Amino acid sequence: MQDRVVLGHTPQEVDARINRELLTNVLYTERRYWIIVGFLALVVALAGGAVGYMVNKGIGVSGLHRPVFWGFMITNFVFWVGISHAGVMLSAILRLSQAEWRRPATRAAEIVTVFALMTAILFPIIHSGRPWRTMYWAFPYDFARGIFPNVRSPLVWDPTAITTYLTSSIMFVLVALIPDFAVARDRTKGVAKAIYSVLAMGWRGTPRQWRLQIVAGFLLSALILPVFVSVHSIVSWDFGIAQSVEGWHSTVFAPYFVIGAVHSGVSAVVTVMIILRWLFHWENYITKDTIDSLGRLLIVVATAWFFFFFIEILYSIYTLEDAELGLRKMQFFEAPYSWLFLTFILTGYFIPVPLWLFKNVRRSFKWMFITTILVNIGMWIERFLIIVPGLARKQGLTFSWSTYHPSVIEILLVIGSFAFVSMNILLISKVIPLIPIYDIKEGEILKDEIKIGKVTVPAAKREE
Repeated sequence: MQDRVVLGHTPQEVDARINRELLTNVLYTERRYWIIVGFLALVVALAGGAVGYMVNKGIGVSGLHRPVFWGFMITNFVFWVGISHAGVMLSAILRLSQAEWRRPATRAAEIVTVFALMTAILFPIIHSGRPWRTMYWAFPYDFARGIFPNVRSPLVWDPTAITTYLTSSIMFVLVALIPDFAVARDRTKGVAKAIYSVLAMGWRGTPRQWRLQIVAGFLLSALILPVFVSVHSIVSWDFGIAQSVEGWHSTVFAPYFVIGAVHSGVSAVVTVMIILRWLFHWENYITKDTIDSLGRLLIVVATAWFFFFFIEILYSIYTLEDAELGLRKMQFFEAPYSWLFLTFILTGYFIPVPLWLFKNVRRSFKWMFITTILVNIGMWIERFLIIVPGLARKQGLTFSWSTYHPSVIEILLVIGSFAFVSMNILLISKVIPLIPIYDIKEGEILKDEIKIGKVTVPAAKREE
């Protein structure tokens, strides 16, 4: 067969162009990159100082007190576990379904997953006030006397689930990175070349290596799906088993939390991709078609999430229990929770989804950036409204119901968590290509060739 021609170039020229453009972030650095990283590092340092101050002075410097012992920190924990679901949704599920438009988005989603999980697991540790003591909750610490953790406690469930998910996500990323490490190995010198040679694990691009890599990718995609479902289900059971807290013991929490996690996670990936497109000039890869397809996916996911949200509210009202009705009245009609609820429902669904129904909005980077940020503002507030109002009503004296006010320490920790994830994504971009090179090349081949039986022939048009 004659050489394939793409946009008037030979396959070798196309491959060289893809390598050059997608390795730009690894091999070259603009001044604005270091300015942004430096600013984020400063914010992270301030948050680290806040943690040190709280450890030194005690948990009392936060806004937590009886009866609200969970506040911004646990809200942030649930939020970041939710963000982590984007990687499996965009990479594993869409890989199994062979959705072609997923290709530019998969690596960014996987990286967001890893750093979101690393950030999430920090918050229960910080929340303890004495981080070094948390090892007693999750690990046996006195074999001689037979002292073991309480396996019925969420303090054991969460570390187990998150550690499993983080390990499998890192494996998923590394397997997909092997061919790209080989490309970087062949274009670097000195110490960098030696490091990439180790990471590439002898990759030469032989048919056998490609076959094993593809099989490993599909197997990991399938194996990670149960973990994907279980992680946020377990987080939801942190609340569901607490029958003494109004609004928490709901049987619909597991699917409600999982689909809400996908909603916020995919929205976060869209935001990250638009920023990376601007920062690294990836206009040829993160296109309007990619953002349009993600917008269509978000319409479906958001509507499914809103269904479970409606069911959760309906079930609590249907019981006609005074406590549940009182909690909903507090959330819907009593300030400041009523204003937060209105903000949450507007930003989480009623502003972005109607806008996404218009093609011009889905294909606009500016509007998709704005709407996806709105979604995550709303989803963060949703977690807050699940946690704090229910805990506030555990106290019988009504004047204590609205006494939780987050301190400067907690606010710094929340801001620092966003800076920490952003900074790590930018730093890892200096080591790995954030758009998978081999996946883009495979997509270019599929655009112009199609296999019929055992014969590969040029394809005049490939249906989407």
